[in-house]
Amino acid sequence: MFPDFTLEHISLDEVSLRVRHGGTGPAVLLIHGHPRTHTTWHRLAPLLAQEYTVVCPDLRGYGQSSKPPTDGRHETYSKRRMAADCLRLMTALGHETFHVVGHDRGGYVATRLALDHPRAVTHLTALDIVPIAEALERCDADFATRWWHWFFRAQPHPGPETIIGSNLSLWYQDTAEQMGEESWQDLQNALSDPRTIHAMCEDYRAGLGVDNEHDLADRRAGRRVQCPTLAVWGEESDLPDLYDDITGIWQSWADGPVTGRSVKSGHHLAEDAPGELARVLRAAWAACA
Repeated sequence: MFPDFTLEHISLDEVSLRVRHGGTGPAVLLIHGHPRTHTTWHRLAPLLAQEYTVVCPDLRGYGQSSKPPTDGRHETYSKRRMAADCLRLMTALGHETFHVVGHDRGGYVATRLALDHPRAVTHLTALDIVPIAEALERCDADFATRWWHWFFRAQPHPGPETIIGSNLSLWYQDTAEQMGEESWQDLQNALSDPRTIHAMCEDYRAGLGVDNEHDLADRRAGRRVQCPTLAVWGEESDLPDLYDDITGIWQSWADGPVTGRSVKSGHHLAEDAPGELARVLRAAWAACA
């Protein structure tokens, strides 16, 4: 995986993040979602590295990155705290400005990066999500049925952790064929650590609480994404079934230009359709250059 990339652990203020980086050109930060590690990008990152410097970290709590102690408000695993980690990481690697691409839970981190640190983020790409506040405000029986895991994993500790940890193969049915053998094994190693399961549940607890509060506070204050925004979703994912106008939802959160695109894929776009996703990203970034 990741030919000619460097793999290392970088110590920041609160955490140490495992990160893989390589390529040359403008910097691109790729942020994975749940339950993946940075290796989910192993098919996409080398394609982008032909033109960009690509940085792929494990978020705090995930993979081999630090798993700091939690707090009563679950702020330790808030998207604001994760976004601050990513900003410090990019600064440590010498990148003062960068594109950010986030998938799934990582998309919420990427959005928070763009909202909290507009001078650093030059382009935002959100893969197969809408903002947390939008998802919760639009929640109906269909959303609750399809995305019930949001509400299950957010239940108080240790309930979800105990249930998930008792049968990992039931909860995480991804295959080596889908993910690639090395990436799948990396995920299995991460999931075998109970601290990872707890951190991932804390991510969801933060999502229904402090993360939603941060989104709503931005809306009340009129803070919106300033950079060009690209929303990409899988044609075979749940997102187009849940929302009629994904691009319009994102436009309501952005002052900069917003583009929406679908690709022939399920939820895991970078694994299912890396070539098409790379073409969509390059075209959108070139149009905003």
